[in-house]
Amino acid sequence: MSGLVLKLGPRERVLINGAVIENGDRRSRLSIVTPNANVLRLRDAIHPGEAKTPVRRLCYHAQLILTGDASAEEARTQLLPRIEELSQILVDADSRRLLTQATDALLTEQFYQCLKALRALIPREDRLLAAGPTPQQ
Repeated sequence: MSGLVLKLGPRERVLINGAVIENGDRRSRLSIVTPNANVLRLRDAIHPGEAKTPVRRLCYHAQLILTGDASAEEARTQLLPRIEELSQILVDADSRRLLTQATDALLTEQFYQCLKALRALIPREDRLLAAGPTPQQ
């Protein structure tokens, strides 16, 4: 991931290539210039106990690559079939676009971009789950 600029709030933490980095008392910006660096904002991290829905489980598996807890190949074999399953359920144009972005990012080993596209589906999933099942006709 080359050219990424992180804007960090006071005391905000970020994981970069397995190292937790904590910002100081003031806002700051970090430029990540190393290509393919694995970066995860800890405020965006999904904890194992929170991965209870299909989209959140996908996000959790994607972030395991960024934290170094899963290999790219292992995660790819886990994620690709689940993304395909979601594409059968989330059929609106915006969801399909995000799922395509996640798939393309995964196949090109841009794991942060994959996670970013998947995380964008969480609000939609929350709305669908809150609406409950639709009545049978």
